[in-house]
Amino acid sequence: MSREAHGRPAMKWLGRAAALAGLLAAAWLVWRDHPGTVLALLRAAGPGLVLAGLAHVLPMLANARDWQILIRGAHRPGFGAMLRLVWIRESVNSLLPVARIGGEIVAFRLMRRGGLRASTAVASLIADTQLTLISQLLFTLFAIAVLLGHAASGGLRLAGHLAWGAAALTPVLVLFALVQHARPFGRISRLLNRATGGQLSALVGESAQIDRMIMLIWRRRAVLLRYLFFWQPVQCVATAVELWLALHFLGARATLLEAVVIESLIQALSSAAFFVPGGLGVQEGGFILIGGAFGLDPPTCLALAGARRIRDLLIFVPGLLAWQVAESSDPGAASLQVREGV
Repeated sequence: MSREAHGRPAMKWLGRAAALAGLLAAAWLVWRDHPGTVLALLRAAGPGLVLAGLAHVLPMLANARDWQILIRGAHRPGFGAMLRLVWIRESVNSLLPVARIGGEIVAFRLMRRGGLRASTAVASLIADTQLTLISQLLFTLFAIAVLLGHAASGGLRLAGHLAWGAAALTPVLVLFALVQHARPFGRISRLLNRATGGQLSALVGESAQIDRMIMLIWRRRAVLLRYLFFWQPVQCVATAVELWLALHFLGARATLLEAVVIESLIQALSSAAFFVPGGLGVQEGGFILIGGAFGLDPPTCLALAGARRIRDLLIFVPGLLAWQVAESSDPGAASLQVREGV
C-alpha cells in the first residue's frame, strides 16, 4: 500500500478527532455558562437569527465577484456560476473534515466540467487564496488597532497576544504572496519528471502553464487593487452585517464597527484552527474571548456562536446538497453557464 493510501485514513481520523474535541469543548462552554440562559436568548431572538443567517448571501455575492475578476478569457464563468461555486466551496470547507482545502478541490472539478482550462482554474483558486489571506491579515491588524484603542485591560492583553500572532504570520504571508515568482509548480514538476525518468513530461508543461497564469494574475495591478481594497472590504463589512444583525436580535448593543472587529478576529482564529471541522469549539471560545473584550457576557457570546450554527444549517447544508446534485448530474447539464466573450 502506498504512503498516500496510508495517509488518507490518518488524515480522516485526525479530522474526526479534532471534530470530537471541538464538539466536547463547545458543549463544555455552553454547560459552564448556564445552557438555559443561552437557549432562552436563542428562543427570544427567533426568526431574527434566521434573517441574520440568510444575510450571509451578501458576502457570498462579493466573494463571487472578486474571485470572478481574477479569471480571464472567453470561458470565464458567469456571475451566477461563480456564486454557486462560492456556495459549494464554503459549504464543503465549513462542514466537512477537509482542512479547508476540500472546497477548493470540489470547485476545481466543477470549473473543469464547465469548460475552464485546468491551469486557469488552479491559478484562480491559488491567487484567490493568497489574496484572501493577505486581506485577512490587513483586517486583523485593523481589528487589533481598534481593540487596543477601546478595550479594557483584559482586552489589551488579548490585543497584545493577537498582535504578536499577526507579526509572526506576516513574513509567512509575504513569502506566500511572492513565491509564485520562483515558478514553484514548474520546478517541482521538473524534479519529479527527472526522478521518474521522464514519465511526467506532460505534467511539467501543465505546471509551467499554472505558474504563468498565476504570474499574469499578479501583474494585473488594477484587478488586484480592486480585489484588495474594494471587493474584500465589501465582503468583510457584509459578513459583519450578518454578525451585527445577530447581535441586534439577541438584544446586545453593538455598533457595525464593533461587529467588523469581532468578525475579523473570529475569522483569523478560524483560519488558524483550519484543521477543526466547522470550527467546533474554536468559534465558541473565540466569541467568548473577543466578545468579552467588548463587554458582551458569556451567554450572549455563546448564543452568537449558536446563531452562526443556524447560518450553517440554512446556507451550508443546502450547499452540500447542491454539490451532490452537481457531481451526479450529466457533465453537459453541469455546465457553469459560460459567458462567451467576457
